[in-house]
Amino acid sequence: MSETITGAQSLVRSLEAAGVDTVFGIPGGAILPLYDPLMDSTQIRHILVRHEQGAGHAAEGYATASGRTGVCMATSGPGATNLVTPIADAYMDSVPIVAITGQVPSAAIGTDAFQEADIRGITMPITKHNFLVTDPAEIARTVAEAFHIASTGRPGPVLVDVSKDALQAATTFEWPTSVSLPGYRPVSRPHAKQVREAARLIADSRRPVLYVGGGVLKARAWAELRTLAELTGIPVVTTLMARGAFPDSHPQHLGMPGMHGTVAAVTALQKSDLLICLGARFDDRVTGKLSSFAPDASVIHADIDPAEISKNRTADVPIVGDCRDVIADLVIAVQAEHDAGRRGDYAAWWSQVDRWRTTYPLGYDSPDDGSLAPQYVIERLGKIAGPEALYVAGVGQHQMWAAQFISYENPNTWLNSGGLGTMGYAVPAAMGAKVGRPEATVWAIDGDGCFQMTNQELATCAINDIPIKVAIINNGSLGMVRQWQTLFYNQRYSNTDLGGANRKAAPAERIPDFVKLAEAYGCVGLRCEQPQDVDATIEKAMGIEDRPVVVDFTVHQDAMVWPMVPAGTSNDEIQVARDMAPKWGDSE
Repeated sequence: MSETITGAQSLVRSLEAAGVDTVFGIPGGAILPLYDPLMDSTQIRHILVRHEQGAGHAAEGYATASGRTGVCMATSGPGATNLVTPIADAYMDSVPIVAITGQVPSAAIGTDAFQEADIRGITMPITKHNFLVTDPAEIARTVAEAFHIASTGRPGPVLVDVSKDALQAATTFEWPTSVSLPGYRPVSRPHAKQVREAARLIADSRRPVLYVGGGVLKARAWAELRTLAELTGIPVVTTLMARGAFPDSHPQHLGMPGMHGTVAAVTALQKSDLLICLGARFDDRVTGKLSSFAPDASVIHADIDPAEISKNRTADVPIVGDCRDVIADLVIAVQAEHDAGRRGDYAAWWSQVDRWRTTYPLGYDSPDDGSLAPQYVIERLGKIAGPEALYVAGVGQHQMWAAQFISYENPNTWLNSGGLGTMGYAVPAAMGAKVGRPEATVWAIDGDGCFQMTNQELATCAINDIPIKVAIINNGSLGMVRQWQTLFYNQRYSNTDLGGANRKAAPAERIPDFVKLAEAYGCVGLRCEQPQDVDATIEKAMGIEDRPVVVDFTVHQDAMVWPMVPAGTSNDEIQVARDMAPKWGDSE
Protein backbone atom coordinates (compact mmCIF):
# COMPACT_ATOMS: atom_id res chain seq x y z
CA MET A 1 0.00 0.00 0.00
CA SER A 2 1.35 3.40 -1.03
CA GLU A 3 2.32 5.81 1.73
CA THR A 4 0.16 8.93 2.00
CA ILE A 5 2.25 12.11 1.97
CA THR A 6 1.72 15.77 1.17
CA GLY A 7 2.22 17.30 -2.24
CA ALA A 8 5.19 19.17 -0.81
CA GLN A 9 6.80 15.91 0.33
CA SER A 10 6.14 14.48 -3.11
CA LEU A 11 7.88 17.45 -4.68
CA VAL A 12 10.96 17.03 -2.47
CA ARG A 13 11.10 13.30 -3.29
CA SER A 14 10.70 14.14 -6.98
CA LEU A 15 13.66 16.52 -6.88
CA GLU A 16 15.70 13.82 -5.13
CA ALA A 17 14.66 11.26 -7.75
CA ALA A 18 15.73 13.69 -10.48
CA GLY A 19 19.22 13.71 -8.96
CA VAL A 20 19.11 17.25 -7.58
CA ASP A 21 21.79 18.00 -4.99
CA THR A 22 21.52 21.81 -4.80
CA VAL A 23 18.66 24.30 -4.86
CA PHE A 24 19.06 28.09 -4.75
CA GLY A 25 16.04 29.90 -3.37
CA ILE A 26 14.11 32.05 -0.89
CA PRO A 27 10.97 30.96 1.01
CA GLY A 28 7.70 32.87 1.16
CA GLY A 29 4.03 32.31 1.84
CA ALA A 30 2.92 30.23 -1.16
CA ILE A 31 6.06 28.08 -1.28
CA LEU A 32 6.32 27.66 2.51
CA PRO A 33 4.69 24.21 2.62
CA LEU A 34 7.55 22.97 0.42
CA TYR A 35 10.27 24.39 2.66
CA ASP A 36 9.18 22.30 5.68
CA PRO A 37 9.92 18.84 4.17
CA LEU A 38 12.91 20.28 2.29
CA MET A 39 14.52 20.75 5.70
CA ASP A 40 14.49 16.98 6.20
CA SER A 41 16.17 16.08 2.90
CA THR A 42 19.62 14.54 3.32
CA GLN A 43 20.36 14.77 -0.42
CA ILE A 44 19.42 18.35 -1.29
CA ARG A 45 21.44 21.33 -0.13
CA HIS A 46 19.32 24.48 -0.12
CA ILE A 47 21.30 27.72 -0.44
CA LEU A 48 19.41 30.74 0.85
CA VAL A 49 20.16 33.60 -1.54
CA ARG A 50 19.51 37.29 -0.89
CA HIS A 51 17.46 37.96 -4.04
CA GLU A 52 15.56 35.63 -6.35
CA GLN A 53 17.47 36.95 -9.37
CA GLY A 54 20.59 35.67 -7.61
CA ALA A 55 18.94 32.25 -7.27
CA GLY A 56 18.24 32.09 -11.00
CA HIS A 57 21.72 33.19 -12.08
CA ALA A 58 23.27 30.83 -9.53
CA ALA A 59 21.27 27.96 -11.06
CA GLU A 60 22.61 29.02 -14.48
CA GLY A 61 26.21 29.11 -13.24
CA TYR A 62 25.80 25.73 -11.56
CA ALA A 63 24.37 24.23 -14.77
CA THR A 64 27.03 25.62 -17.10
CA ALA A 65 29.96 24.71 -14.86
CA SER A 66 28.76 21.25 -13.81
CA GLY A 67 26.88 20.06 -16.91
CA ARG A 68 23.85 19.23 -14.75
CA THR A 69 20.46 20.96 -14.61
CA GLY A 70 20.35 23.90 -12.21
CA VAL A 71 17.41 24.44 -9.86
CA CYS A 72 16.04 27.63 -8.33
CA MET A 73 13.02 28.20 -6.14
CA ALA A 74 10.81 31.18 -5.26
CA THR A 75 7.44 32.04 -3.84
CA SER A 76 4.49 33.52 -5.72
CA GLY A 77 4.08 37.07 -7.00
CA PRO A 78 7.26 39.15 -6.62
CA GLY A 79 9.33 36.09 -5.78
CA ALA A 80 8.39 34.52 -9.09
CA THR A 81 8.68 37.73 -11.12
CA ASN A 82 12.20 38.27 -9.74
CA LEU A 83 13.12 35.03 -11.53
CA VAL A 84 12.01 36.39 -14.91
CA THR A 85 15.39 37.92 -15.81
CA PRO A 86 17.48 34.77 -15.17
CA ILE A 87 14.83 32.63 -16.87
CA ALA A 88 15.03 34.88 -19.95
CA ASP A 89 18.82 34.77 -19.72
CA ALA A 90 18.82 30.97 -19.61
CA TYR A 91 16.43 30.85 -22.55
CA MET A 92 18.65 33.06 -24.73
CA ASP A 93 21.82 31.14 -23.85
CA SER A 94 20.30 27.62 -23.84
CA VAL A 95 21.05 26.87 -20.18
CA PRO A 96 19.14 23.96 -18.56
CA ILE A 97 17.44 25.14 -15.38
CA VAL A 98 14.21 24.19 -13.62
CA ALA A 99 12.48 26.97 -11.70
CA ILE A 100 10.04 25.90 -8.99
CA THR A 101 7.57 28.58 -7.89
CA GLY A 102 4.77 28.57 -5.36
CA GLN A 103 1.37 29.88 -6.46
CA VAL A 104 -1.65 31.10 -4.50
CA PRO A 105 -4.29 28.43 -3.68
CA SER A 106 -6.03 27.18 -6.82
CA ALA A 107 -9.40 28.59 -5.76
CA ALA A 108 -7.83 32.07 -5.58
CA ILE A 109 -6.07 31.97 -8.97
CA GLY A 110 -7.41 34.76 -11.13
CA THR A 111 -8.82 36.80 -8.22
CA ASP A 112 -5.81 39.14 -7.81
CA ALA A 113 -5.10 37.45 -4.51
CA PHE A 114 -2.25 38.62 -2.29
CA GLN A 115 1.09 37.97 -3.99
CA GLU A 116 -0.58 36.51 -7.08
CA ALA A 117 1.07 36.79 -10.48
CA ASP A 118 0.41 34.75 -13.60
CA ILE A 119 4.00 33.58 -13.75
CA ARG A 120 3.10 30.88 -16.25
CA GLY A 121 1.70 33.46 -18.65
CA ILE A 122 4.54 35.90 -17.96
CA THR A 123 7.24 33.32 -18.75
CA MET A 124 5.50 31.58 -21.65
CA PRO A 125 7.73 33.28 -24.29
CA ILE A 126 10.97 32.69 -22.35
CA THR A 127 10.72 29.04 -21.30
CA LYS A 128 11.01 25.82 -23.28
CA HIS A 129 7.84 24.82 -21.48
CA ASN A 130 6.06 25.64 -18.25
CA PHE A 131 3.53 23.97 -16.00
CA LEU A 132 0.85 25.00 -13.52
CA VAL A 133 0.18 22.15 -11.08
CA THR A 134 -2.99 22.24 -8.98
CA ASP A 135 -3.38 18.47 -8.46
CA PRO A 136 -0.82 16.93 -6.07
CA ALA A 137 -1.04 13.62 -7.94
CA GLU A 138 0.59 15.30 -10.95
CA ILE A 139 3.66 16.64 -9.13
CA ALA A 140 6.05 13.70 -9.67
CA ARG A 141 5.23 13.29 -13.36
CA THR A 142 5.48 17.04 -13.95
CA VAL A 143 8.90 17.29 -12.29
CA ALA A 144 10.18 14.34 -14.34
CA GLU A 145 8.95 15.98 -17.54
CA ALA A 146 10.43 19.33 -16.55
CA PHE A 147 13.92 17.92 -16.08
CA HIS A 148 13.66 15.90 -19.30
CA ILE A 149 12.62 18.94 -21.34
CA ALA A 150 15.22 21.26 -19.74
CA SER A 151 18.17 18.95 -20.39
CA THR A 152 17.42 17.39 -23.79
CA GLY A 153 17.40 18.80 -27.31
CA ARG A 154 18.34 22.46 -27.18
CA PRO A 155 18.66 22.95 -23.41
CA GLY A 156 16.71 25.68 -21.69
CA PRO A 157 14.62 26.78 -18.73
CA VAL A 158 11.41 25.08 -17.59
CA LEU A 159 9.07 26.55 -14.97
CA VAL A 160 6.95 24.47 -12.58
CA ASP A 161 4.37 26.60 -10.76
CA VAL A 162 2.60 24.72 -7.95
CA SER A 163 -0.46 26.02 -6.11
CA LYS A 164 -0.25 26.18 -2.32
CA ASP A 165 -3.18 23.83 -1.81
CA ALA A 166 -1.54 21.21 -4.07
CA LEU A 167 1.52 21.36 -1.81
CA GLN A 168 -0.64 20.94 1.29
CA ALA A 169 -3.01 18.22 0.03
CA ALA A 170 -2.53 14.49 0.59
CA THR A 171 -1.24 12.31 -2.23
CA THR A 172 0.96 9.31 -2.94
CA PHE A 173 4.40 9.35 -4.56
CA GLU A 174 5.27 7.40 -7.68
CA TRP A 175 8.29 8.41 -9.77
CA PRO A 176 7.65 7.64 -13.47
CA THR A 177 9.95 5.05 -15.00
CA SER A 178 9.83 6.82 -18.37
CA VAL A 179 8.74 10.15 -19.81
CA SER A 180 6.31 10.19 -22.73
CA LEU A 181 5.83 13.53 -24.45
CA PRO A 182 4.34 12.88 -27.91
CA GLY A 183 4.74 16.52 -28.99
CA TYR A 184 8.39 16.74 -27.97
CA ARG A 185 10.84 14.75 -30.07
CA PRO A 186 14.16 16.57 -30.46
CA VAL A 187 16.20 15.27 -33.38
CA SER A 188 19.66 14.05 -32.44
CA ARG A 189 20.91 12.12 -35.45
CA PRO A 190 21.61 14.17 -38.59
CA HIS A 191 20.46 13.20 -42.07
CA ALA A 192 23.26 11.26 -43.77
CA LYS A 193 22.61 12.79 -47.22
CA GLN A 194 22.98 16.32 -45.83
CA VAL A 195 26.22 15.39 -44.10
CA ARG A 196 27.66 13.97 -47.33
CA GLU A 197 26.64 17.13 -49.21
CA ALA A 198 28.37 19.23 -46.54
CA ALA A 199 31.56 17.20 -46.92
CA ARG A 200 31.45 17.72 -50.69
CA LEU A 201 31.12 21.50 -50.25
CA ILE A 202 34.06 21.50 -47.83
CA ALA A 203 36.24 19.66 -50.37
CA ASP A 204 35.24 22.07 -53.15
CA SER A 205 35.72 25.28 -51.13
CA ARG A 206 38.81 27.46 -51.20
CA ARG A 207 38.08 29.94 -48.39
CA PRO A 208 36.12 28.02 -45.72
CA VAL A 209 35.67 28.95 -42.05
CA LEU A 210 34.43 26.80 -39.16
CA TYR A 211 31.98 29.16 -37.42
CA VAL A 212 31.58 27.59 -33.97
CA GLY A 213 28.82 28.56 -31.53
CA GLY A 214 27.75 27.66 -28.03
CA GLY A 215 25.83 24.63 -29.27
CA VAL A 216 29.15 22.79 -29.58
CA LEU A 217 29.68 23.23 -25.84
CA LYS A 218 26.10 22.23 -25.02
CA ALA A 219 26.62 19.05 -27.05
CA ARG A 220 30.01 18.41 -25.37
CA ALA A 221 31.46 18.12 -28.86
CA TRP A 222 34.83 19.81 -28.34
CA ALA A 223 36.87 16.65 -29.04
CA GLU A 224 34.96 16.01 -32.26
CA LEU A 225 35.40 19.66 -33.27
CA ARG A 226 39.17 19.47 -32.85
CA THR A 227 39.28 16.27 -34.91
CA LEU A 228 37.29 17.91 -37.72
CA ALA A 229 39.37 21.09 -37.64
CA GLU A 230 42.68 19.23 -37.79
CA LEU A 231 41.43 16.81 -40.44
CA THR A 232 40.33 19.64 -42.73
CA GLY A 233 42.90 22.31 -41.82
CA ILE A 234 40.17 24.98 -41.89
CA PRO A 235 40.39 28.22 -39.85
CA VAL A 236 38.20 28.24 -36.72
CA VAL A 237 36.36 31.12 -35.06
CA THR A 238 34.55 30.70 -31.72
CA THR A 239 31.71 33.02 -30.77
CA LEU A 240 31.35 34.70 -27.37
CA MET A 241 29.28 31.72 -26.21
CA ALA A 242 31.79 29.19 -27.57
CA ARG A 243 35.02 30.47 -26.01
CA GLY A 244 36.92 27.40 -24.84
CA ALA A 245 35.28 25.02 -27.30
CA PHE A 246 38.51 25.16 -29.32
CA PRO A 247 41.86 26.01 -27.65
CA ASP A 248 42.98 29.60 -28.12
CA SER A 249 46.56 28.37 -28.45
CA HIS A 250 45.73 26.18 -31.46
CA PRO A 251 47.33 27.54 -34.65
CA GLN A 252 44.03 27.23 -36.56
CA HIS A 253 42.14 29.42 -34.10
CA LEU A 254 41.49 33.00 -35.28
CA GLY A 255 39.70 34.09 -32.10
CA MET A 256 36.25 35.51 -31.58
CA PRO A 257 34.12 37.02 -34.36
CA GLY A 258 31.55 39.77 -33.95
CA MET A 259 31.18 43.36 -32.84
CA HIS A 260 34.35 43.17 -30.70
CA GLY A 261 35.99 40.21 -32.40
CA THR A 262 39.48 39.94 -33.81
CA VAL A 263 40.12 41.46 -37.23
CA ALA A 264 41.22 38.05 -38.51
CA ALA A 265 38.02 36.32 -37.33
CA VAL A 266 35.64 39.03 -38.53
CA THR A 267 37.34 39.41 -41.90
CA ALA A 268 37.74 35.68 -42.53
CA LEU A 269 33.96 35.32 -42.18
CA GLN A 270 33.39 38.28 -44.51
CA LYS A 271 35.76 37.01 -47.23
CA SER A 272 34.92 33.32 -46.96
CA ASP A 273 33.33 31.22 -49.68
CA LEU A 274 31.92 28.64 -47.23
CA LEU A 275 30.66 28.98 -43.66
CA ILE A 276 30.45 25.74 -41.70
CA CYS A 277 28.18 26.94 -38.92
CA LEU A 278 28.10 24.54 -35.97
CA GLY A 279 25.72 25.31 -33.10
CA ALA A 280 25.62 29.05 -33.78
CA ARG A 281 22.63 31.16 -34.80
CA PHE A 282 23.92 34.06 -36.95
CA ASP A 283 23.33 36.48 -34.09
CA ASP A 284 23.30 40.18 -35.00
CA ARG A 285 26.37 40.77 -32.82
CA VAL A 286 28.29 38.38 -35.10
CA THR A 287 26.84 39.28 -38.48
CA GLY A 288 26.66 43.07 -38.19
CA LYS A 289 24.42 44.33 -40.99
CA LEU A 290 22.95 41.01 -42.06
CA SER A 291 22.53 41.86 -45.76
CA SER A 292 26.28 42.47 -46.09
CA PHE A 293 27.47 39.52 -44.01
CA ALA A 294 29.77 37.05 -45.81
CA PRO A 295 28.27 37.93 -49.21
CA ASP A 296 30.15 35.30 -51.23
CA ALA A 297 29.74 32.39 -48.82
CA SER A 298 27.67 29.26 -49.14
CA VAL A 299 26.32 28.08 -45.79
CA ILE A 300 26.32 24.73 -44.05
CA HIS A 301 24.22 25.21 -40.90
CA ALA A 302 24.04 22.49 -38.24
CA ASP A 303 21.86 23.04 -35.19
CA ILE A 304 19.74 20.89 -32.89
CA ASP A 305 16.96 23.49 -33.04
CA PRO A 306 15.27 23.41 -36.47
CA ALA A 307 13.84 26.89 -35.79
CA GLU A 308 17.36 28.34 -36.04
CA ILE A 309 18.07 26.90 -39.50
CA SER A 310 17.67 29.63 -42.13
CA LYS A 311 16.12 31.97 -39.53
CA ASN A 312 18.61 34.77 -40.22
CA ARG A 313 20.75 33.43 -43.08
CA THR A 314 19.48 30.89 -45.60
CA ALA A 315 21.33 27.60 -45.33
CA ASP A 316 22.49 25.89 -48.53
CA VAL A 317 22.94 22.66 -46.57
CA PRO A 318 20.71 22.53 -43.50
CA ILE A 319 21.54 19.85 -40.92
CA VAL A 320 19.28 19.32 -37.91
CA GLY A 321 20.94 17.32 -35.18
CA ASP A 322 23.05 17.27 -32.05
CA CYS A 323 26.42 18.89 -32.79
CA ARG A 324 28.34 15.96 -31.39
CA ASP A 325 26.62 13.54 -33.76
CA VAL A 326 26.80 15.99 -36.67
CA ILE A 327 30.52 16.66 -36.30
CA ALA A 328 31.36 12.98 -35.76
CA ASP A 329 29.49 12.05 -38.94
CA LEU A 330 31.06 14.96 -40.79
CA VAL A 331 34.54 13.70 -39.86
CA ILE A 332 33.72 10.33 -41.45
CA ALA A 333 32.26 11.97 -44.57
CA VAL A 334 35.21 14.34 -44.99
CA GLN A 335 37.65 11.44 -44.58
CA ALA A 336 35.75 9.60 -47.32
CA GLU A 337 36.22 12.64 -49.60
CA HIS A 338 39.94 12.65 -48.81
CA ASP A 339 40.20 8.93 -49.51
CA ALA A 340 38.60 9.57 -52.90
CA GLY A 341 41.22 12.23 -53.65
CA ARG A 342 38.99 15.25 -53.01
CA ARG A 343 40.69 17.53 -50.53
CA GLY A 344 40.37 21.30 -50.28
CA ASP A 345 43.42 23.41 -51.08
CA TYR A 346 43.51 26.20 -48.51
CA ALA A 347 47.14 27.34 -48.83
CA ALA A 348 46.33 30.68 -50.45
CA TRP A 349 43.51 31.24 -47.94
CA TRP A 350 45.80 30.62 -44.98
CA SER A 351 48.39 32.99 -46.43
CA GLN A 352 45.75 35.72 -46.52
CA VAL A 353 44.31 34.90 -43.09
CA ASP A 354 47.78 34.90 -41.51
CA ARG A 355 48.45 38.37 -42.92
CA TRP A 356 45.33 39.70 -41.17
CA ARG A 357 46.29 37.90 -37.98
CA THR A 358 49.84 39.28 -38.05
CA THR A 359 48.92 42.82 -39.12
CA TYR A 360 46.01 43.31 -36.71
CA PRO A 361 46.68 41.43 -33.45
CA LEU A 362 44.66 42.20 -30.35
CA GLY A 363 46.35 44.86 -28.27
CA TYR A 364 45.87 47.92 -26.09
CA ASP A 365 47.63 51.08 -25.02
CA SER A 366 48.73 51.79 -21.48
CA PRO A 367 47.38 55.09 -20.09
CA ASP A 368 49.83 57.98 -20.30
CA ASP A 369 49.24 58.93 -16.66
CA GLY A 370 50.52 55.61 -15.35
CA SER A 371 47.11 54.44 -14.18
CA LEU A 372 45.83 50.90 -14.63
CA ALA A 373 44.82 49.63 -18.07
CA PRO A 374 41.83 47.31 -17.51
CA GLN A 375 43.03 45.03 -20.30
CA TYR A 376 46.34 44.55 -18.47
CA VAL A 377 44.55 43.58 -15.25
CA ILE A 378 42.44 40.96 -17.04
CA GLU A 379 45.38 39.66 -19.07
CA ARG A 380 47.46 39.14 -15.92
CA LEU A 381 44.51 37.56 -14.11
CA GLY A 382 44.19 35.00 -16.90
CA LYS A 383 47.91 34.25 -16.83
CA ILE A 384 48.13 33.87 -13.05
CA ALA A 385 44.87 31.99 -12.45
CA GLY A 386 45.55 29.85 -15.52
CA PRO A 387 43.42 27.93 -18.03
CA GLU A 388 41.97 25.52 -15.44
CA ALA A 389 40.16 28.33 -13.58
CA LEU A 390 36.58 29.35 -14.34
CA TYR A 391 35.97 32.94 -15.44
CA VAL A 392 32.50 34.43 -15.02
CA ALA A 393 31.87 37.87 -16.53
CA GLY A 394 29.17 40.45 -16.14
CA VAL A 395 28.15 42.50 -19.18
CA GLY A 396 29.96 45.42 -20.76
CA GLN A 397 33.53 46.43 -21.48
CA HIS A 398 35.00 44.09 -18.88
CA GLN A 399 33.10 41.18 -20.50
CA MET A 400 34.63 41.89 -23.89
CA TRP A 401 38.14 42.34 -22.46
CA ALA A 402 37.74 39.06 -20.57
CA ALA A 403 36.69 37.35 -23.80
CA GLN A 404 39.64 38.90 -25.65
CA PHE A 405 42.59 38.86 -23.25
CA ILE A 406 42.20 35.60 -21.32
CA SER A 407 43.37 32.50 -23.15
CA TYR A 408 40.66 29.82 -22.99
CA GLU A 409 42.05 26.34 -23.45
CA ASN A 410 39.29 24.26 -21.88
CA PRO A 411 35.53 23.96 -22.41
CA ASN A 412 33.04 25.41 -19.91
CA THR A 413 35.64 27.65 -18.26
CA TRP A 414 34.03 30.85 -19.61
CA LEU A 415 30.60 31.83 -18.32
CA ASN A 416 28.78 34.99 -19.33
CA SER A 417 25.41 36.39 -20.28
CA GLY A 418 25.56 36.42 -24.07
CA GLY A 419 22.14 36.69 -25.67
CA LEU A 420 20.31 38.76 -23.05
CA GLY A 421 23.32 40.75 -21.89
CA THR A 422 22.28 40.77 -18.23
CA MET A 423 24.15 43.13 -15.92
CA GLY A 424 24.45 41.57 -12.48
CA TYR A 425 25.01 38.05 -13.81
CA ALA A 426 28.59 37.55 -12.64
CA VAL A 427 28.56 37.33 -8.84
CA PRO A 428 25.58 34.94 -8.44
CA ALA A 429 26.59 32.87 -11.49
CA ALA A 430 30.11 32.54 -10.07
CA MET A 431 28.54 31.42 -6.79
CA GLY A 432 26.58 28.71 -8.62
CA ALA A 433 29.64 27.69 -10.64
CA LYS A 434 31.69 27.26 -7.46
CA VAL A 435 28.96 25.09 -5.93
CA GLY A 436 28.86 22.99 -9.11
CA ARG A 437 32.67 22.78 -9.35
CA PRO A 438 33.95 23.26 -5.78
CA GLU A 439 37.45 22.09 -6.68
CA ALA A 440 37.92 24.84 -9.29
CA THR A 441 39.13 28.39 -8.80
CA VAL A 442 36.26 30.67 -9.82
CA TRP A 443 36.84 34.33 -10.72
CA ALA A 444 33.96 36.71 -11.29
CA ILE A 445 35.19 39.52 -13.54
CA ASP A 446 32.74 42.35 -13.00
CA GLY A 447 32.32 46.02 -13.72
CA ASP A 448 31.51 48.42 -10.91
CA GLY A 449 28.08 48.94 -12.51
CA CYS A 450 27.26 45.22 -12.76
CA PHE A 451 28.68 44.49 -9.33
CA GLN A 452 26.32 46.93 -7.64
CA MET A 453 23.29 45.10 -9.02
CA THR A 454 23.79 41.74 -7.29
CA ASN A 455 26.70 42.08 -4.85
CA GLN A 456 24.41 41.14 -1.95
CA GLU A 457 25.07 37.51 -2.90
CA LEU A 458 28.53 37.93 -1.36
CA ALA A 459 26.72 37.44 1.95
CA THR A 460 25.36 34.14 0.63
CA CYS A 461 28.87 33.11 -0.40
CA ALA A 462 30.44 34.06 2.93
CA ILE A 463 27.82 32.36 5.09
CA ASN A 464 27.72 29.18 2.97
CA ASP A 465 31.49 28.80 2.55
CA ILE A 466 31.51 29.44 -1.20
CA PRO A 467 34.92 31.12 -1.69
CA ILE A 468 34.58 32.83 -5.07
CA LYS A 469 36.96 35.58 -6.12
CA VAL A 470 35.71 38.85 -7.61
CA ALA A 471 37.77 41.24 -9.74
CA ILE A 472 35.95 44.57 -10.01
CA ILE A 473 37.12 46.49 -13.08
CA ASN A 474 36.27 49.82 -11.50
CA ASN A 475 36.25 52.76 -13.91
CA GLY A 476 33.60 54.70 -12.02
CA SER A 477 31.13 54.51 -14.88
CA LEU A 478 28.86 52.38 -17.02
CA GLY A 479 31.81 51.76 -19.31
CA MET A 480 30.28 50.34 -22.48
CA VAL A 481 27.50 52.93 -22.52
CA ARG A 482 30.12 55.63 -21.93
CA GLN A 483 32.13 54.25 -24.87
CA TRP A 484 29.11 54.62 -27.13
CA GLN A 485 28.53 58.14 -25.82
CA THR A 486 32.15 58.94 -26.64
CA LEU A 487 31.89 57.59 -30.17
CA PHE A 488 28.32 58.38 -31.20
CA TYR A 489 26.92 61.05 -28.84
CA ASN A 490 29.60 63.78 -28.98
CA GLN A 491 30.96 62.84 -25.54
CA ARG A 492 27.70 63.84 -23.84
CA TYR A 493 27.94 61.55 -20.82
CA SER A 494 24.31 61.39 -19.79
CA ASN A 495 23.89 59.34 -16.61
CA THR A 496 26.83 57.01 -17.01
CA ASP A 497 29.07 58.40 -14.24
CA LEU A 498 28.63 56.13 -11.23
CA GLY A 499 30.90 58.19 -9.02
CA GLY A 500 29.04 61.49 -9.40
CA ALA A 501 30.86 64.45 -7.89
CA ASN A 502 32.89 62.00 -5.83
CA ARG A 503 34.54 60.32 -8.84
CA LYS A 504 37.78 62.31 -8.57
CA ALA A 505 38.23 61.47 -4.92
CA ALA A 506 40.83 58.95 -3.81
CA PRO A 507 39.59 55.37 -4.36
CA ALA A 508 39.11 54.78 -0.63
CA GLU A 509 36.83 57.82 -0.46
CA ARG A 510 34.60 56.90 -3.38
CA ILE A 511 31.02 55.77 -3.00
CA PRO A 512 30.83 52.94 -2.34
CA ASP A 513 34.17 51.87 -0.91
CA PHE A 514 34.24 48.34 -2.32
CA VAL A 515 36.89 47.16 0.16
CA LYS A 516 34.72 48.18 3.12
CA LEU A 517 31.67 46.69 1.39
CA ALA A 518 33.46 43.37 0.94
CA GLU A 519 34.52 43.34 4.57
CA ALA A 520 30.97 44.16 5.69
CA TYR A 521 29.83 41.03 3.83
CA GLY A 522 32.42 38.84 5.55
CA CYS A 523 34.80 38.77 2.58
CA VAL A 524 38.39 39.84 2.16
CA GLY A 525 38.63 43.23 0.43
CA LEU A 526 41.72 44.26 -1.55
CA ARG A 527 42.48 47.28 -3.70
CA CYS A 528 44.94 47.74 -6.57
CA GLU A 529 45.67 51.07 -8.24
CA GLN A 530 49.15 50.69 -9.78
CA PRO A 531 50.33 48.42 -12.62
CA GLN A 532 53.31 47.25 -10.58
CA ASP A 533 50.96 45.92 -7.87
CA VAL A 534 48.69 43.86 -10.13
CA ASP A 535 50.51 40.52 -9.98
CA ALA A 536 51.06 40.59 -6.21
CA THR A 537 47.42 41.52 -5.60
CA ILE A 538 46.11 38.69 -7.79
CA GLU A 539 48.50 36.22 -6.15
CA LYS A 540 47.36 37.34 -2.70
CA ALA A 541 43.75 36.77 -3.73
CA MET A 542 44.65 33.36 -5.15
CA GLY A 543 46.17 32.39 -1.80
CA ILE A 544 42.94 32.97 0.16
CA GLU A 545 40.71 29.89 0.07
CA ASP A 546 38.65 30.10 3.25
CA ARG A 547 36.33 32.96 2.23
CA PRO A 548 35.34 35.09 -0.77
CA VAL A 549 37.77 37.75 -1.98
CA VAL A 550 36.87 41.03 -3.67
CA VAL A 551 39.57 43.01 -5.47
CA ASP A 552 38.85 46.62 -6.44
CA PHE A 553 41.01 47.31 -9.50
CA THR A 554 40.81 51.08 -9.97
CA VAL A 555 41.31 51.44 -13.73
CA HIS A 556 41.51 54.25 -16.27
CA GLN A 557 38.06 55.60 -17.16
CA ASP A 558 38.59 56.21 -20.88
CA ALA A 559 39.79 52.77 -21.98
CA MET A 560 37.78 51.41 -24.91
CA VAL A 561 37.06 48.01 -26.38
CA TRP A 562 38.70 47.55 -29.78
CA PRO A 563 38.24 46.26 -32.44
CA MET A 564 34.65 47.40 -32.89
CA VAL A 565 32.00 47.09 -35.57
CA PRO A 566 29.52 49.92 -34.88
CA ALA A 567 25.96 48.62 -34.40
CA GLY A 568 23.94 48.36 -37.60
CA THR A 569 26.95 48.62 -39.91
CA SER A 570 28.68 46.06 -42.08
CA ASN A 571 31.51 43.96 -40.68
CA ASP A 572 33.59 45.46 -43.49
CA GLU A 573 33.59 48.67 -41.42
CA ILE A 574 35.45 47.14 -38.47
CA GLN A 575 37.59 49.67 -36.62
CA VAL A 576 40.78 48.77 -34.78
CA ALA A 577 40.84 52.14 -33.02
CA ARG A 578 38.75 55.28 -33.16
CA ASP A 579 38.27 56.42 -36.78
CA MET A 580 40.73 53.75 -37.94
CA ALA A 581 39.61 50.91 -40.19
CA PRO A 582 41.96 48.22 -41.52
CA LYS A 583 43.34 48.78 -45.03
CA TRP A 584 42.78 45.55 -46.89
CA GLY A 585 44.81 46.30 -50.03
CA ASP A 586 44.10 45.06 -53.55
CA SER A 587 44.64 41.39 -52.86
CA GLU A 588 42.28 41.32 -49.90
